[in-house]
Formats: sequence, structure tokens, C-alpha cells
Amino acid sequence: MADDEYLPLPGGFDRVLVVVAHPDDMEFGGAGAVARWTSEGTQVAYLLVTRGEAGIDTMSPDECAVVREAEQRAACAAVGVRDCEFLDHPDGIVEYSVALRRDIAAAIRRHRPQLVVTSNHREFWDAEGIHLNQADHIAVGRAVIDAVRDAANRWIFRDVGEKWDGVQGIALAGSPRSRHAVDISGHLDAAVDSLKAHERYLAALSGEMADADTFLRRSAEEAATRLPGASAAAIFEWLGP
Repeated sequence: MADDEYLPLPGGFDRVLVVVAHPDDMEFGGAGAVARWTSEGTQVAYLLVTRGEAGIDTMSPDECAVVREAEQRAACAAVGVRDCEFLDHPDGIVEYSVALRRDIAAAIRRHRPQLVVTSNHREFWDAEGIHLNQADHIAVGRAVIDAVRDAANRWIFRDVGEKWDGVQGIALAGSPRSRHAVDISGHLDAAVDSLKAHERYLAALSGEMADADTFLRRSAEEAATRLPGASAAAIFEWLGP
């Protein structure tokens, strides 16, 4: 194996829980993996920490929250996910806190996943340290990692269900430290459809990320050059036991 090749992300999980800050976070790169997992019979649930109410400048937060929740549910349906829950932490000013850890730990105990997926919690999106990450992503990613430990400790958050210590790994979508990938060769169209479901959000963007088809296909095909046998791939940083 070449030094720069991705390793296949560990698989064989029955249940996966995706926890992200905003509607659209999983769709910008990770939804193709979800489409593959659900096609193989894996149960996947989503937990959104916010409703994305601060995400569209021309729309009031109250209106935006309704729109973005509906778009996220459509995005989930495009990759075979029916279970989509929302917390009500404030978009744009999510704080890493015990309360956030508690909410996420409660969901982990409720869904009992073997794999937990979240988005990049590193300070930057790129290994060169040029493109800064957003504060909500960092706070939520850190809280997810800690909440996995919390959920496994019977003496922490004793009022939110029985402990669950069955999480076998955490996958961070789009991390600059990604060393693993999922072959999504047969699921790229579903990933594109999932991102396109965020129609009004994408319409408010500018630049390359506004073009869901081009953006996702280019990044997935580029990632696949480092995953032997794949024509499209979704990349992850893997945190194992």
C-alpha cells in the first residue's frame, strides 16, 4: 500500500448515529457513506444540534429554522434515513458544555450505535492550516467525542438512560487528518441528491459550494484516487477504541 492511500473505514455495524451541528453538514461529503450503509441494511439515525436558523442571511431565524429542518429531512430521505432528530442549541453560538454533552450522550444511549459519525472538529479544514473551521463544528465535534465516553459511564448523566458502551469507533467526516475512506462508487448520485435537497440554503451560497453536483463529484472522485478500486469515496478521520 502506498503511503498516501486511504484505509477502508471499519465496517460491519448494525447501527450508526450521525451527530452534526447544522443541516447540510453531513451532506457536504459524508452522505454517500450513509447511502451505502443504509443500502446494506444498517440503521442510521441523525441528530442535529441546531436547526440551522442563522444560516440564510435573507431569511428570519424563525422562518429559516422551518425551511432548513424540512430540507434536512428530505436530505436524509435521499440516503435512506428516516430517523432525524433536532436539538435546540442556538445556531452560530453553540457552546461546548456539559449540557451539550448530556444531550448527545442521551441520544447515544437511546440509539445504541456501534459507530458514531460527526463532522470535522479540527481548527482547520485543510492540512496546510489555511481554511478555518467554524466554531459550531468544533464545539459539537469535541462534545461528541466526550459524550461517547459519557454514555459508557453509568455514573455520568444517570437520569438519561442506561449506559451504552458499545460504540466501537468515531468517524470524523472531512477531517484534514483523514486516513480512512468509504467506497461510495455506487452511491454518489444519492449523495448529490441529498445535498441538493438543501435547495434554499444552496441558493443563498456563492462560489463552488453552491453547485452541489460539481462540488461533490469532484471531491469524491479526487478522494477515490487514494482508495484502490473506488471511483468515488468519502473520507474520515477514524478514532477507534
